[in-house]
Amino acid sequence: MIPTRKRVLALGLALLFTLSSCGKQDSDAASGSPSPSAEPSSSAQVTPEPEPTTPDVPLVPWPTDQVVEHLFFHPVVAYPELAFDGDSEANGIDDYMVTVDEYNKILQSCYDNNYILVNMNDVWSEYTDENGELRMRRNTFMVPEGKKPLVISYDDTNYYPYMLENGFTWKLIIGDDGEIWSYGKDPQGNDVISQDLDAITILDKFVEEHPDFSLNGVKGCLSLTGYQGILGYRTQTDTDHPEPEFEANRQKEIAAVKPIVQKLKETGWYFGSHTWGHVRLSTISDERLQRDTQRWFDEVGSIVGPTQILFYPHGARPDGDHDQGDPGPQFRYLQSQGFRIFASVGINSYEQVKKQISAVIIDRLHPDGTTLRWRRKDYLQFYDTWDVIDLAVRPTRPYDRNPG
Repeated sequence: MIPTRKRVLALGLALLFTLSSCGKQDSDAASGSPSPSAEPSSSAQVTPEPEPTTPDVPLVPWPTDQVVEHLFFHPVVAYPELAFDGDSEANGIDDYMVTVDEYNKILQSCYDNNYILVNMNDVWSEYTDENGELRMRRNTFMVPEGKKPLVISYDDTNYYPYMLENGFTWKLIIGDDGEIWSYGKDPQGNDVISQDLDAITILDKFVEEHPDFSLNGVKGCLSLTGYQGILGYRTQTDTDHPEPEFEANRQKEIAAVKPIVQKLKETGWYFGSHTWGHVRLSTISDERLQRDTQRWFDEVGSIVGPTQILFYPHGARPDGDHDQGDPGPQFRYLQSQGFRIFASVGINSYEQVKKQISAVIIDRLHPDGTTLRWRRKDYLQFYDTWDVIDLAVRPTRPYDRNPG
């Protein structure tokens, strides 16, 4: 039986990451048949959430010349003993992930430093200029006095099958209480259903306990590929498996994940594309880009709905540089498909509204093992990496020991 919120079933699970910056696949097709799924309880109902509110604090405009900070995470490590067990994945996970304990400390510190979560769709909007051309602009939006806006996004929230052996959660489910839980297995192979082992459910609980950490109930943006399904459900097509049984199971997985997607949307989560095949946009051919984009729309967008947000896999940009000239044919193609916010990765939060096309490019910061070890100064406005990093569970590797 899937538990209610008051009946938390201990720890959870396993997931893997093969890490070339934030994902393994960089191809058009994936092999392997869909795995059996732990179905949500048949009694679980998705009920509308009450309208979210923000505590009664005076609202003030956030200046358009001040950046909206943006942090992004990969899936968090639930079981360090599986993630950092010395196998071929351990150092990659150490580089690109944080543990549950580290993630909890980061959320608490961001809250203590007066950040408040906002929806990145509210930060910029499209308008028609004096020449009748569509362009993007930074909005002046209102935040509670004393608060600073923060966007959080999560790459690769697909629960890839190869993650299952390396100490992560396996999938999201809906419990008997109608809430989102994670499912997986502990190091001994026991089923675990929890809200304390997954980045998504942890943030849900944190906002419930600290409603002033969120502007009107906003949570974060989930950045999805499609080549091995979404949210732990194997919704992908596969050219290696044309048999009817594969398609029948795929349709079953699609039906199972749709209530999860709906519940996430109702509780402040929203979605962005990470391309279907986690493709490197700086080197991809035009033909493959178009095929990959259409496949994302067919297999992911058809489930999660439309989005204007594209997160670059590997941080690789298709428009070359942060310039204001012609962004090139591939960027123009992606923009023509409805994308307006293009997110890369950088050494600070950055934004630039394109002048020649209706689009905005942004960079986001990346809390992970690399920055916890080497970039303390760059993150002090959010948290002190020395207070966050758990060297007792991570591999023994160099880190910055210099003060300041």
